Amino acid sequence: MSGVTAPFGYFDPMGLTPETNEELQLYREAELAHGRVAMVAALGFLVQESFHPIFADVGGPAIRQLDVILQTPNGLTAGTAMLFGIFFSEIARARIGWMEPDEEMRTLRASYSPGDLGFDPLGMKPKDEAGLMTMQTKELNNGRLAMLACAGIVAQELVTGQPLF
Repeated sequence: MSGVTAPFGYFDPMGLTPETNEELQLYREAELAHGRVAMVAALGFLVQESFHPIFADVGGPAIRQLDVILQTPNGLTAGTAMLFGIFFSEIARARIGWMEPDEEMRTLRASYSPGDLGFDPLGMKPKDEAGLMTMQTKELNNGRLAMLACAGIVAQELVTGQPLF
């Protein structure tokens, strides 16, 4: 399975890997989804502290900027649009990969590979199996790094009360 890399190889010191393949696929789907969000969030943290043209008067630590924005009338509109965007993208993701709840709860479709939403506008998905495994491993590792980076950014801004830069 993708995600096993040197120098650690198969790394599960706490024994969290589930026994069944179905449960493992659910874990992988969650890890990919959270890793993708964390990659966007890490980039967002870095960019929004110095570049936010829509709400130019908002400054300070990135973790507090949304609180300030939501207190303005235009901010409520932007927040509502953001919520609808998340809502509809999650519904689309669930319809692609998950079984209908009335058929079977908490189960991925048999034909679905975790993370494969069929969205590849730049055509970067490799055609061969070895290339796909390499690309999936890179995505998992970058997602894992981004999750740690986001946790570090949030912790630093909470403790210091200052922006990153």
